Amino acid sequence: MKSLEKEMYNLCKELFPINRSLTGEGVRETLGIIKSHLPELKISEVPSGTKCFDWDVPQEWKIRKAYIIDPEGKKIADFKKNNLHIVGYSEPVDCVMSLEELNSKLHSIPEQPNAIPYYTSYYKKDWGFCITDNERKNLKEGDYKIFIDSEFFNGCMNYGEILIPGETDEEIFLSTYICHPSMANNELSGPVVSTFLAKHIQSIKSRRLSYRLIFVPETIGAIAYLSKNLEIMKKNIIAGYQLTCVGDNNNFSFLPSRDNNTLADISARHVLRYLKIDYDEYSFLTRGSDERQYCYPGIDLPVCSIMRSKYGNYDEYHTSLDNMEFISEEGLRGAYDVYKMVINSLEMNLIYKNNSLCEPQLGKRGLYPHLSNLDVSEDINNILNFLTYCDGETDFLRIAEKIQCPIWKLDKIVSPLIEHELISVSG
Repeated sequence: MKSLEKEMYNLCKELFPINRSLTGEGVRETLGIIKSHLPELKISEVPSGTKCFDWDVPQEWKIRKAYIIDPEGKKIADFKKNNLHIVGYSEPVDCVMSLEELNSKLHSIPEQPNAIPYYTSYYKKDWGFCITDNERKNLKEGDYKIFIDSEFFNGCMNYGEILIPGETDEEIFLSTYICHPSMANNELSGPVVSTFLAKHIQSIKSRRLSYRLIFVPETIGAIAYLSKNLEIMKKNIIAGYQLTCVGDNNNFSFLPSRDNNTLADISARHVLRYLKIDYDEYSFLTRGSDERQYCYPGIDLPVCSIMRSKYGNYDEYHTSLDNMEFISEEGLRGAYDVYKMVINSLEMNLIYKNNSLCEPQLGKRGLYPHLSNLDVSEDINNILNFLTYCDGETDFLRIAEKIQCPIWKLDKIVSPLIEHELISVSG
């Protein structure tokens, strides 16, 4: 039987070769593979030209071939060999041009001479190729044949969603994107970890909360989804997370919501702190993924993000170096475990009320030692501190934060207190 981390890594490997973009067969193929793991996944489509707030869903883009023939007849920048070679949404081209003319359409990174960069031109017709800087420096004067076999047509943009009901309508929201070509950490780690988190959520017995997981093209997909579902999302979502860049072995990163103090922020920081995980916290001013949309004024959803290496903060980002060697089984599993603990903590996060006036006598209930001295055990302190803040208004996570105790440890004292009718669930 394969380990969970191996299953996640193998799913990344299966998805890696697919050429994804905002629209097209790559997105549909990716969603189809995810659906084979999550049969309940609903795949929807939004027609090209659909108005979504201030945006319009673009035409569908299909690419079959793209390459350059150099003056010696050698094929270079071949899309078939690496799908990062073509600028995303490039229009069709069939022409010959000089090296000087071609250079204006080439993209490389001098600081990373062996990396193919990732470029797109989604909303303005253009074209271009991406190559390593080493290859670019060796290009010789002469005529270059340029060929891009692509087309635009009115089709649709696809996305996937899975709604997992719980005992209440309160929802936890998990969002990830499926629109980048072959990049492992920036693109695939999010959908893969989300897929296996969905399996974990489905396995929770007596699931209290409901869950909304979506797999969308970045930016326009999130905006389109919000335009269709905003009312119910604003009503039900109590915490949300944007999953991206969760597959490498580097330090964890935390990007808070715009509000910076939502239940999502509190639970994320709580889990990272009490699992004793080293992490770097960033300002919301450094946002760059779909938290931009979810936290926008008027949308105001409580969405933050726990990552490994934050997008834009690692050298391999948006290049061919973000490959299957950059991520690892251990990196994926580490992120999965953190998010799993966040989910479990939110499931524990009830509001309790005290049923006694003044501090109850714990000793006669076997909850306090009959021999007393100045030393009080940590467990007794946790009971006393919990009861002190158990006011019928403050939720469990915020109490755990106040008394500096991990919620999963504090949860163990709840049952005996309920059994002795010292506390009850509020509402």
